[in-house]
Amino acid sequence: MIIEMTRNDFALLQEGKAPGGLRLERDVELAPPMVLDMLAGLAAQLAEQFAPSAWMLVEEGEIVGIMSVTRLLDPGELHIGYGVAPARQQRGFATQAVAALLGWARCDGRVRSLSAETGADNVASQRVLERNGFVRVDDRIDPEDGPVICWRIEVA
Repeated sequence: MIIEMTRNDFALLQEGKAPGGLRLERDVELAPPMVLDMLAGLAAQLAEQFAPSAWMLVEEGEIVGIMSVTRLLDPGELHIGYGVAPARQQRGFATQAVAALLGWARCDGRVRSLSAETGADNVASQRVLERNGFVRVDDRIDPEDGPVICWRIEVA
């Protein structure tokens, strides 16, 4: 399940606390503090143009990951990123979360397509997108991440 994140949710997660009656287990690091700060700032910036822009990935009341819009491309095209805490990977949570986001996007008239990128060697993330119908559309070299595969799906 995905639950929309608020500014307050980000603040609580940055303190190591779970918002809204959810659980954050001790062995779960959703993201390093620097990444949580970056995602909170990005969500606040994007909120001026598009909301919601970030979601918690929740399984049986436990926060297991985060998904967010990372860029607004052409009108109606959202570029997304997602991550599952290392201690909770390999359980299908990312696949389920992307499917839930697609369901949301198909009901939101503002969204025409979703895009994402995966590291060329990140086979698990590639499978998440393939299982959800994303199509590989390009390859490129990112200055920070190296070789990446570009993915896209039409939702409208």
